[in-house]
Amino acid sequence: MWCSAAATLPAWATRHALPDTGAQRASTRTFGEDADYQGPGPALRDEGDGTVTDRVSGLIWQQVDGGEMSWPQAQAYAKTLNLAGHTDWRLPNSLELFSIQDHGRQRPSLDTRFFPDSGAEYWWSGATLAGDASRVWVTNAGGGLGAHPLRESLSAGGNKRFHVRCVRGPSPFSSGPRLRLLETGDLIDDNTGLIWQQAASAAAMNWEAALAWCENLTLAGSDDWRLPNIKELRSLVDEGRLRPAVDTRLLPQMAALPYWSSTPLGNRPERAWQVDFASGLVTYSDKTEPLRVLAVRDEGGSVAGIRDKPVPPAQEQRRNDRGERS
Repeated sequence: MWCSAAATLPAWATRHALPDTGAQRASTRTFGEDADYQGPGPALRDEGDGTVTDRVSGLIWQQVDGGEMSWPQAQAYAKTLNLAGHTDWRLPNSLELFSIQDHGRQRPSLDTRFFPDSGAEYWWSGATLAGDASRVWVTNAGGGLGAHPLRESLSAGGNKRFHVRCVRGPSPFSSGPRLRLLETGDLIDDNTGLIWQQAASAAAMNWEAALAWCENLTLAGSDDWRLPNIKELRSLVDEGRLRPAVDTRLLPQMAALPYWSSTPLGNRPERAWQVDFASGLVTYSDKTEPLRVLAVRDEGGSVAGIRDKPVPPAQEQRRNDRGERS
């Protein structure tokens, strides 16, 4: 009798780490920003056949994008693409597309050693905004992610360059997280293995205060909480929901408002990336603006990188407990 192996796998067996943002430059002396923590990758490999493999997500990408086209044209292009001996190419979902953004690089926010600069301003995903089929999720060359009207593309009569980059392979990221309430009162996402605070900060705060608030948080018996990077924060978005774009049964206090990430803009250190949970938009704000905060931790403990800034005593003790270098 045939049976599906996936049906018997425990939740942890189907988790995939998010590729790191690529942000490595410190923008503050306050500990807790993106560059202060180690993440998996980015780890790209040129296969020499017109494709690039992301060794973190396992996805295989079209190396040179397919050029400017409308969204209907992009859909048809993906269905007929024959590349590297494969015909099972598709348009990526928004989190897959966002996963290859490199926030350590600017315009394009891609590693051009693997993905040549094509002059694109945006890249199409295969997903539309909930409740509005006239708007499609796209990444942009500056590092953001948003739902744009179909009519904006040059090929649809607009004035913006929307390109297509196809992907193949089983999707490690669905259109929303697989959140589960733990006995400790926090949440685990069985897509990524990240553990989330269930109740966000009661008050909005500036970016520096958000870093410190998360680093000093003790909750559910853990003290290794941190401010999430921009890819982690965006992974909480459920694209089937709006205002807020999360499952409020599990995140009842989440507001349809912007929340800080730990990722600064590489070329504008006075700004940092944020997610607006009204829809899931990824954009940026001045660090002085007061935004909401939701903390995250890694299932095995958040690992501080080796950086040239003071490490808080609590982090230093955790390093020593794990036998890490300081």
